[in-house]
Amino acid sequence: MLPYEEQAYKELELWKKKILKKPGFFDLASKGIQNRLNKLIPEKVHNAITVAIEKMVKAVLFGAKYVTKEPREDSSLQLREAFVKERIQFYRKTASAEGAVTGAGGFLLGLAEFPILIGIKMKLLFDIAALYGYDVKDYRERLYILYIFQLAFSSQQGRHKVFHQISDWNSYIASLPEDVDQFDWRTFQQEYRDYIDLAKMAQLIPLIGAAVGAIVNYKLIEKLGETAINCYRMRKISPLKIIDQGKKRNIRLK
Repeated sequence: MLPYEEQAYKELELWKKKILKKPGFFDLASKGIQNRLNKLIPEKVHNAITVAIEKMVKAVLFGAKYVTKEPREDSSLQLREAFVKERIQFYRKTASAEGAVTGAGGFLLGLAEFPILIGIKMKLLFDIAALYGYDVKDYRERLYILYIFQLAFSSQQGRHKVFHQISDWNSYIASLPEDVDQFDWRTFQQEYRDYIDLAKMAQLIPLIGAAVGAIVNYKLIEKLGETAINCYRMRKISPLKIIDQGKKRNIRLK
């Protein structure tokens, strides 16, 4: 492995530990409060929200593939990630500006921002996938994007399950649903909504909404970018590390 790949591998291992750490008191308390609030919401409202988010994500996920870039070929990990970080920076600024505008616009604009922000996040993931060399015209790559999204915006408990699903993607891919309608949209929307609710609600408060919207959106894109980088590193670097360790063992045996 090259020095950059070695450093990226170390960062990946630290990220894995963060993802797999046990939920703390704050995590459990927040999740408990959200669960109680969710029980107060009528089932028909939950269903309506699930359908709305499902349609929004599907529209972006299965429409954006026609305008995304072709997968980047024959590049080093260092070069790929230089371009990835540039795209994350671009989308952070875009989402931050959009959050400031909608935050200053009050309640109705704040609600209208919801699908816009999802669109920005999905487009970022499409760009990142292509830069790592994956073809998002492949249905399985689009599902991988969906799992990255879910991993980034789930509770600590929810992250454990999603991480184990995608950490060995080549094995898990055999159990993927053949139809995207079989995806667990109810869990997806509820985890996502619960993750961003408290922060985004403050965006609707007069006077401070613009500042909150800009900061929150910036952080959400930053979180998504970090998650995507490490998810693709698992597919790019981990096999290299296994090969590298095998070579070292052979040298010692000789």
